[in-house]
Amino acid sequence: MFLKLFSRAKPPQDLDLIQQYRDTGELALVGQLFERYTEMVYLVCLKYLKDEDESKDATMHIFEHLITALHKHEITNFKSWLHVLAKNHCLMYLRTKKSRGVSPLDDTLLPAVEKTAFAEPDPDQDQEQQVQLLAKALQELGPEQRVCVDLFYLQKKSYKEVADLTGYDLGQVKSHIQNGKRNLKNFMNKNYEQE
Repeated sequence: MFLKLFSRAKPPQDLDLIQQYRDTGELALVGQLFERYTEMVYLVCLKYLKDEDESKDATMHIFEHLITALHKHEITNFKSWLHVLAKNHCLMYLRTKKSRGVSPLDDTLLPAVEKTAFAEPDPDQDQEQQVQLLAKALQELGPEQRVCVDLFYLQKKSYKEVADLTGYDLGQVKSHIQNGKRNLKNFMNKNYEQE
């Protein structure tokens, strides 16, 4: 009889696994969540990325991100939360990928970043040259800084919105933005001098 009862035991609920993981730090618990939702996350990624290999990579990145994200966020419905996380990951990936191919003459790029990240542009410097340098500078940033700078300065998101979209905590968002701004400014100044 004991074996029958034992065999009928239900697997732990998502929120129970998350709480156990928070208590113990045992990565196998995240692995159980991964097994439950790999197909869902992959299909969400495939819907947005339209590429099997990119979708597989994105799925792995999302679950790697869970290792830290599960400690930071209050989650009431893991499946729905994970669906939104996967969607946002893909949209940010596509945005970053698109920005690599953005024409350096994109008129929205220079004013939005320069007004917030830099002093007024050098009037002696050709504006087209400044836009080209800024586009190069953005590509030199690490992915975390580039995404946060893009969301905060170019898309006018608040710190909290950037945190919600990326899964970083507020301190990380502010750090990525501050460091990204400094790196952009250093890159621009260095390259102005060389031109």
